[in-house]
Parts: sequence; C-alpha cells; structure tokens
Amino acid sequence: MATVKPQTKPSSQVQEPRSSQPKTLHRIIRKLAGWAVWSFFTEVHVIGAESVPNDGPIIVTATHHNMILDPCILSSYFPHRRMLNYWSKASLFKSPTLAWILYSSGNIPVDRGSKDRRVLFRGTFDALARGEAVALFPEGTSYTQPQIMQVKDGAAWAALEYIKWATENSIDGLEVKIVPAAIVYTNKSKYRSDAIMEFGQPISMDEYKAQFLSDIEGMPRAAVKRLTRAIERQLVETTINAPDWETLYVAQMARDLLWEKERSINLSDFVVISQTLVDLFSTKDVTPNYTSVRRHLLDYYSLLQSTHLTNSVLASLHLPATLSPTHPAPLPSRLFTLSILMHDTLAALIRLPLFFLPLLIHMPVYIVGRLAARLVEHEEETQAQNKVVVSLLLLMLIYPMIFWILWAVLSYSGTGALVAALTVWAFAYYHTRLVNDNYMHLKRVIAAWRVLVGIWAPKRWDLSLAALAQYTTPHIPAESPWINRSLSSASSLPAQVKEPSILSRKRPASRMIMRHVLRARAEAVRAVASFFAALDAEGDEKDVLASVHLARQFGRVEEVKSKGEDGQDFDNEAVETKGYRRAREISAFLRARGAKIPALEREEIGGEWTLSSEEEGASIQSEKCEGDEDLVWVPNSVPMD
Repeated sequence: MATVKPQTKPSSQVQEPRSSQPKTLHRIIRKLAGWAVWSFFTEVHVIGAESVPNDGPIIVTATHHNMILDPCILSSYFPHRRMLNYWSKASLFKSPTLAWILYSSGNIPVDRGSKDRRVLFRGTFDALARGEAVALFPEGTSYTQPQIMQVKDGAAWAALEYIKWATENSIDGLEVKIVPAAIVYTNKSKYRSDAIMEFGQPISMDEYKAQFLSDIEGMPRAAVKRLTRAIERQLVETTINAPDWETLYVAQMARDLLWEKERSINLSDFVVISQTLVDLFSTKDVTPNYTSVRRHLLDYYSLLQSTHLTNSVLASLHLPATLSPTHPAPLPSRLFTLSILMHDTLAALIRLPLFFLPLLIHMPVYIVGRLAARLVEHEEETQAQNKVVVSLLLLMLIYPMIFWILWAVLSYSGTGALVAALTVWAFAYYHTRLVNDNYMHLKRVIAAWRVLVGIWAPKRWDLSLAALAQYTTPHIPAESPWINRSLSSASSLPAQVKEPSILSRKRPASRMIMRHVLRARAEAVRAVASFFAALDAEGDEKDVLASVHLARQFGRVEEVKSKGEDGQDFDNEAVETKGYRRAREISAFLRARGAKIPALEREEIGGEWTLSSEEEGASIQSEKCEGDEDLVWVPNSVPMD
C-alpha cells in the first residue's frame, strides 16, 4: 500500500489525500448489482483474472457497450474483490452529505471544468496514492456499433500525470498500472444470455514515463497518445470488431449455424471464434461463391430478426433431417408440424407444475421488464439496463412482501423470521436455477406454434418476393451522436444511418412468412456447406485476411508499404501491418472448437454434381430466387457464383 511522506514545501495545489473510506454503500450496491447480474445472465465468464494485480494503484479501462450493466459486471466480478472508484463530476461533491454518499458508494471527483490537470485528477491522485483501483470507460459513452469506435486519452493522462505528481511529492509505493478490461455479451439485450469479461496484460508506465516527463514541446502529448493506442490495441484484441454491420450479421449467422445449440460455444473461445468468422467474411475473394453465400446468410439473419426467432430455437424443434445439405430439403409436412407442437407443448407442461409458483410470482417482473425494454427499442445498449433496473425494483417489493407474509404465518417469532428469510432466498435461487430450461421450452412451444400456422396456412397467403424484401433487409442501429469518428481507426467508414421504414416495421404474420423462414434456413445451411467446401478446396494455397493479433497466433504477419497512385513508393512511406491465415487452418480451427460444418454429398447426375432443392415433393421454392447457381457442382471445381 502506498504511503505519503511529509513534504517540506507543500504545494498550494496539493492537499493531504482523503483517508480511505469504508465504502459501506459501495458494498451494498455491489451486492445488489451482483444479484441483478446473476438473475439476468446465465453466466459471467471471467478470463485473465490472474493478470490483475492483487494490490497497488491501478486504473481499469473497460469497454462500455451496455450502459449500467457494464459497471455492475465490472464491480461484481472484479478479481480479488477489489473495490473500484468511478469518476463523478466534482460539482456533486460540494455538499458534505452528498460527498459522503458519493465517496461511500465508490465515486471520486473529477473537475472537468478545470484546465489544470492537477485539479482535474485530484481525486484520482488521492485514490491511487492509497493504492486503490480507479475504473473508467475510455470510450466516453455507451454505444452500439460493430467495432470499437473511439478510445479517449483520459486514462493515459491520469496515469502519467499521477506518475509526475507522485515524483514531485515524494510519494512512495508501487507505480500505477493500467489494466484493460473488455466486456463482451453473447446478446447484450437478451435475458439469460452470457457475458464475458477479459482482462488484458497490465500496462506499465516505464515505456512512457521518460517521454512524458521530457521538457521538449509536444513530447508529453505524444507519450499520452502512444499509451492510449496501447490501451486501444488490447481492447480491440479482446472484443469482436467488424468493418460494417452486414459483415458482423453474416458472421453471427454463420456462427449460429455452426453451433446450433444455445451455449454450445466454450465462452473462453467465443470472442476468438466470432472474430475469426468476421475476418473470414471480410475477405471478399475468399471463395468463388462468396457473394451468394453472404446473401443467403444475410437473408436468413434478417428474417429471423424480423420474426423475433432464433436459429437455435428452430434447430431444437427437430425439423426433418432432410434439411441437411446432402439431401433435398422439403418443408415439414402438416402432420409433422402438428407432432412437433404436441411434443413440445407436452414437454413444457410436464415441467410447469414444478415451475408454476415461481412463474406466477415473477410474471409481473417479466411483463414490466419487457415493456421497459420496448421504451428504448432503438437503443440496444439501454434495453438490458431497463429490464434489470425495473425488475430489481419490482423484486425489492415482491420478495419483502413474501417475507412478511411468511413471517406473519410464523407468528412474527425470531425463528420465524429466520425461516422466512431462508425460504425467500431458496425461492429466488430455485427460480433462477429452473428458469433457463423452462424459458427454452416456452420459446420452443411458441416457435412450434408459429411453424404450424405457417405450414397449415394456404400457400396463396405467402408473402410475394416483392413484399418479402423489406424483411430480408437487416435493421441497422443508428450511430451514437456522442461518437467522435476522428478518434477511430474506422473513421473512414461510412456512417450507419437509421432507416425509419425498417425500424418501424411490424413483426410479420406467421401464416405469411414462416415458409420463407424455413426455406431461408435450408438455403443458409447449404450456403455454409458450399462455402466451407470451397474453402477446403483452396487448401494451403489460399490466404485469408485476419486480425493482426489472430494472425500472430495462428498465421503470419506482413508489413506492407503504402504506394502512390502510380505504384511508386513514397519517400516517407507509411507501413501497414496486415495479418493472414491459411484457409485450411481456419476450417481446422473452427472444427477443433466444436463447429458442426455441414458437408455436401456429390451424386453424379448426367456428368454433373447437383445439389437439389425441392419443396414438399416438388421444389423448395415455388418462386426461384435469383443467384442460386452455387447449388450446382461441376466436376473437380468449386461452387461458382
């Protein structure tokens, strides 16, 4: 723990550090936040906890893509149970009572109105001098984008200014380190999804201190920029970053088809698998059928998004095995869809008696939480926050009420209070343990009913291809107005714009669209099969663009010099680092981590290898879609666009 030595000539700007607070409110808030996170997410998986220092001053720089849930997860699951101090406006600390509340709840003042960084970071210096941990979100705001858009310099300035301040004021103790923390969600707005928190390697100030303390003009700022880039690099390496929304959606759809069961991906591999697929579908010439495969995957993703269904739920319905790409793919028959509905309804009803009471008591929480999320349906980063906050407030009314009822039944005795409290705790634990299985079966029953309605409806009710087009276009979230694109390596990319016609569309009727969804699913499965068949056919001769950090681990990295328009090297050319992986290595990588890659089976028909596409004994598509040429195989070749 750091100690403060007496100063012979104290500076007028330097005050004695505030004594360490017991942070009673912080402990209470962290416990409540931990319960809320535990009830909302199935699992919070922590990676790299062993690299986080057990003591000494640290600044934690975390990603910020899910509003209040980010600090909840960071504080509740931070290694060694260290308490975190978050930045708050200095003006809030003017009142002694409010200042005590803020300090006790784990906040420190930041005077954003001051141009003097010593004043700006005074509260941070005090906390670090006591060997405590300071946490902040260097992106500056919570947002939803396909990649990290900005990392500001605040953390770097705070760390390096503290080094300078501690040196000038003879403060002994461990030097401050910056610990990057990436928080990734499997689906950040979905109830009972998973969260992954990965800590990078602590960044020492040794490499930057001399440059920052230099008297040469511009050197301190250059040191700050270098440190900020180091923070950004680690955050990028531990998150999923795509060049645009469509590429991210295509990669997500491919991932959901390769790992059909929910939670079938090891969470330790989730980010690296997702980034591998993003890189794969960012390489435009990776296979001859790249364009059509991408289109099929995006169509299926958009239809699922429009109908509020997921591929894992449809896959769990045990649809006909002929949906395999090795056989003709008819839609399920009417009797088969009826049997699916009866089977899943019965399976859900069998579980219902054991879950009926928790379901009944928590029903207001489910309903109000869902309504709260709809209030911000165009802000994905806020939906989970609304669900959690509203649900927590309701449960803080419901559980005490159950306690008082039980205590009254037990005659308000001391033993009765203990029994009532243990019963309420056991009831909450019982609900959380059972909710996943029952929630999945409920989704299966709803999906089975919608499939039944779609298959039993007359074919003339199906949407025409022209009417279907609006549902095969994915919803693109609007870009946050608080993002400064000049700070991002993606600043050259076009801004994503909301399209009111897409955002305002209603969920289509099952009777009109379910056949299209099932056909799109079959086409997407075949597209994935043909894509990986073509990828494997490339062998070790094909290079695929890869993120640099993955290329260092699984492939190779090259430095490419920039050239002029005439192809000549610049005198002071910039050097760009590019990463590559072999096509066959990527297939082996995915299979080794559990990917079930569908395989094509070639059958000779008149000298050609054909993958048929039939529907209910006829064709799978009564209206042939343009661009299905990749379903036809030529001997000793790969599917062609």
